[in-house]
Amino acid sequence: MNVIRYPVLVFVLCFLGLVLAERIGVLFSERLRTADAEVREDFGVVRAATLTLNGLIIGFAFSMALGRYDQRKIYEETEANAIGTEYLRAGLLPPVDAAKVRELLLKYLDQRILFYRTRDEQQLSQINAQTAKLQAELWSAVQVPTVAQPTPVSSLALAGMNDVLNSQGYTQAAWRNRLPFAAWGLMATVAICSNVLVGFGARSPKAESWLLLVLPLVISIAFFLIAEIDTPRARLIRVKPQNLLSLSQSLRLQ
Repeated sequence: MNVIRYPVLVFVLCFLGLVLAERIGVLFSERLRTADAEVREDFGVVRAATLTLNGLIIGFAFSMALGRYDQRKIYEETEANAIGTEYLRAGLLPPVDAAKVRELLLKYLDQRILFYRTRDEQQLSQINAQTAKLQAELWSAVQVPTVAQPTPVSSLALAGMNDVLNSQGYTQAAWRNRLPFAAWGLMATVAICSNVLVGFGARSPKAESWLLLVLPLVISIAFFLIAEIDTPRARLIRVKPQNLLSLSQSLRLQ
């Protein structure tokens, strides 16, 4: 199971793991504590550098996830524009062919909206299969009349259909573009080291027990948000097909 696809599970595992890391640091502190001032000063530098690195890595990861999220939103808008443009260009075809293409485009539009809304893997497979079938029918519906009567005007409808099909491919690629596992591994490693050092440097672990929960909680929330943004079918933060829905409503009112 890919844990990163479940942001809530990421939060729980991260919080428990980082709290455990701090407790390990506390145990080491009790056994290896030294009163040497120089050692304490060097330890403070290492801890500060590790915490700074941890913050930078989380910031970069958040930026990368947000960039991918914005990319998915842009391609949703691109899909809506391509479908809307092709719906208009279908009027350049003979009336019978134009009606057929527009009917297929409305069905295709419904499938694209379902693609953005569903979280069921089985339903997603059915949507992808139906989408591929409609794409073949759409291409054939435009290609046949264009080849039969090739004109610069009818070629616009063929070029528009090409944009519709390409935009769906770009969307699929954007949804598969996730943060690499190595980035998650690096974030987890640095976060664990940071919490071990914080636990090791606690002067009075028993008195500061509630304070030691702050850093694991903050890092866990950051990991949760990154996982939510980076997961296309997350529960809280996800791309909504607003442009596709608006297009569907406007086309059906015509």
